[in-house]
Amino acid sequence: MTSSTRSPRKFRLPTPRNLGYSFGWTGRIGIAIILFWAVVALIGNWFTPYPVGKIVDWDYFSGVSAAHWMGTDYLGRDIFSRVLMGARFTVGIALAAVTLACVAGVIMGMIAAVIGGWFDTLLSRLLDALNGIPPLLFGLVVVAAVGSSIPVLVLTLAVIYTPGAYRFARALAVNVNTMDFITVARARGERTPYLIACEIFPNILGPVLADFGVRFVFIVLVLSGLSFLGLGVQPPNADWGALVRENIAGLSAGAPAVIFPCIAIASLTISVNIFIDNLPKKIRDRAE
Repeated sequence: MTSSTRSPRKFRLPTPRNLGYSFGWTGRIGIAIILFWAVVALIGNWFTPYPVGKIVDWDYFSGVSAAHWMGTDYLGRDIFSRVLMGARFTVGIALAAVTLACVAGVIMGMIAAVIGGWFDTLLSRLLDALNGIPPLLFGLVVVAAVGSSIPVLVLTLAVIYTPGAYRFARALAVNVNTMDFITVARARGERTPYLIACEIFPNILGPVLADFGVRFVFIVLVLSGLSFLGLGVQPPNADWGALVRENIAGLSAGAPAVIFPCIAIASLTISVNIFIDNLPKKIRDRAE
């Protein structure tokens, strides 16, 4: 073996440092709040001190006390119990909708970028037309027409944000599709599914994850807006937006029943934004 012969490179398991991602203290705070609400959405019903629809205090809009940590609502129901249960609907519906939107949008965007031609043009124009409809107005029309239920809310929110996910993924995939390693893969005779799954998708995964978080925040806000207008999750269940709408009469008196659901919405959306801002700290050279 000559001195110029290179030894084979060893395989290294990916680590956060190798992947090029690190988090500052603000990013860790964002992750902690996100994980907190995710756990509450999963097991919060086990810790509710009172049944969600039970009237537990004849003094409506009561203040914070040892018996009612977040006060009571306009009917005398425990707000702490309703916020814990509302997390399941807010986080669950938003997560399901953003997953459907991003999966559909990213797949269609990569396919359009690779195939191009009339398929790309037709699909882009159709989704552009859908993207031109204001999200809240579209949600109002659909939910008012077919009724409000959890499957309808999930599908409606997913349809609203699929065009944006498509445009974002397509723009990324078009850039990757012009690179030399894609040309080499085509010369080897690789088919479109291989190009999408093994060549393009790994190279756009980081921005797609960041876009996933941004759209999650948008969906939480639109869902809260629909619920505030009475077209979201229906009684006796309630998400955080519905809790705000139910107790809006107590706003002038500073009732905790309207303040704590607002804090829950703000903490979730702000923490996701903080996490996104701290996600891409460093991008390493993939050729190494």
